Amino acid sequence: MSEQVRRRVVVRGYVQGVFFRDTCRREANARGVSGWVSNRRDGAVEAVFEGEPDAVAAMVEWCGRGPRGADVEGVEETSEEPEGLGRFEIR
Repeated sequence: MSEQVRRRVVVRGYVQGVFFRDTCRREANARGVSGWVSNRRDGAVEAVFEGEPDAVAAMVEWCGRGPRGADVEGVEETSEEPEGLGRFEIR
């Protein structure tokens, strides 16, 4: 098992009201990634992903596209220390 990584992303654009959070949860669960996703008051979506480096990178890449109906304008990504989260949730 490789070392776990953690990335926080803020996704901007037309990303609320298009099932971004639910689709993100399903994508994360399919990849075995833990963390959370939440709508922000400024219209962006924020998410934290923890897991295997390749799986987390795939989630960050997915955020650049989002679900059908989303219009992603940009993704800000930062690295953080993993906290050992055990599941993925919508907040």
